[in-house]
Amino acid sequence: MVPFAGYGFNKSHAAAYSVVAYRTGYLKANFPAEFIAANLTNEITSTDKIPQYIAEGRKMGLSIDPPDVNRSAKVFDVVDGRIVYGLLGIKGLGEAASEEIIKQREKDGIFTSFINFLERVDLHTVNKKAVEVMIKTGCFDNLPEPQPRSVLFANFEKAMAYADNKKADLQYGQASLFGDTDEKVFVDFVYEQVPDWDSMYKLELEKELIGFYLSGHPLDDYKPIINKASTLDTSNLNRAQPKKKYTIVGMITDVRTIITKKNQPMAFAKLSDLNGEINLTFFPKTWEKLASKITPDTVWGITGEIDTTREDPSFNVDDAVRPEELAEHVTSQIHISLSPGFTEEQQLFELREFLFAASGNCFVYFHMAIGGKTYVVNASKQLTVPSSDDFIARISDFPYVESVWKE
Repeated sequence: MVPFAGYGFNKSHAAAYSVVAYRTGYLKANFPAEFIAANLTNEITSTDKIPQYIAEGRKMGLSIDPPDVNRSAKVFDVVDGRIVYGLLGIKGLGEAASEEIIKQREKDGIFTSFINFLERVDLHTVNKKAVEVMIKTGCFDNLPEPQPRSVLFANFEKAMAYADNKKADLQYGQASLFGDTDEKVFVDFVYEQVPDWDSMYKLELEKELIGFYLSGHPLDDYKPIINKASTLDTSNLNRAQPKKKYTIVGMITDVRTIITKKNQPMAFAKLSDLNGEINLTFFPKTWEKLASKITPDTVWGITGEIDTTREDPSFNVDDAVRPEELAEHVTSQIHISLSPGFTEEQQLFELREFLFAASGNCFVYFHMAIGGKTYVVNASKQLTVPSSDDFIARISDFPYVESVWKE
C-alpha cells in the first residue's frame, strides 16, 4: 500500500480522470487539428508551452501557419485543415483591433492589398502600433497583392495618412465631382522600394512579438546535425539521468556573468533549441575557457550534465564546439518508461519475448516509478536490440509502455 500511495488515486478521482483521458484521446485521434488548436488557445497569453504544442502538432503531421490578416481568428483556429495563429497572440495588437479586423473581413470579404486594408478598417482602433506589429509578424505576407515586410514597414505611416485622407475626402463628397467621368479621383499610392529583410531578422521580430519562432527557426539549417549528434533536447529533459554526459545543440541567449565569493568570474545563459529553452551554467574553469565563444545569437553544440536538483533543470556546461564539428552520435541504449499500472513481472512477459527475439547493438533500460521515485534498471546484459524507428514504434504498442526513446 505504501508505494501505491505514491501515485494511486481513490476510485472516484480515478474514474473522473479516466473519462477525461478517454475524451481527450478521442479528440486527439479524430480531430487532431482542432485538438492542438484548442490547446494552443489555452496558452495564447503565455508562450511557455506554445512551442511544445506546436512541435507536437508538427510531429503529428499538422500544418501550423503564422498570423494572416485574411485567415486568422482572434484565437487559434483551423482553416482548410491548417492551424492558423490567432491575432490575440501578437503582442501589441489587442482585442479591439483584432475584432475590428475580423468584422471588416466578414462584412466585405478578404483584404486584397495593404492599402485596401487601411482603407477599410478604423485606423483609430487598428492604430499605428497595431499595424506595425502586424507587418513585423507577417500578417500581410499572403495578400493577393503582397509587398515585402521591409517595404510595408518603410511606407506604413505614409500609407496610413493616404488612407485617412482618402476616407475624409469621400466623407465630404469630393468623389461626386468626378462621378460621371473616367478620371481617377485618387492617385494610386506608390511604395518607396527598400531591400527586403533577411530571414534571420524576420525570425527575431517574430520571437520578440509572438514569443517564439513560428515561420521558421534559426536552427532549421542545423537539423541534419541535430539529428545526427544531439543526445538531448528541451522537450525531453525529464528523461535525463544525473551525472550522464549529454550533447545539446542550440542558440545562446541572455548571457549573464557574475563574480563568485572566490573572486572568479562564472556565467549563466539560456540555450534555445527547436523545442524550447534551457538554463546553462558555466562554472569558473569552464567559463575561463569558453568566455570568448559564448555570445548571444551564436549556435553551439554544448556538452555537459543535467542538474536535476533545482525546480527547473539546468545544464552544467563542460565544453562548446561548432555544430559541424560534433561527432555523430551512435545509439547504444533504448529506454522504456513503464506506466504506473505496471506492478508485476508477468505483465511484461509479452514485451520480454519480443525484445529477446530481436537482435541489435543497443542495451535496454526500464524506467519505473515506485514510491514517488523513478528507478532506471538495465533489462539484461545479454539483451541487445536494434534502434530503428520501426522497432521503437512497435515497442510503444505494448501494454504498460508509456514512452520509448534512444540514447
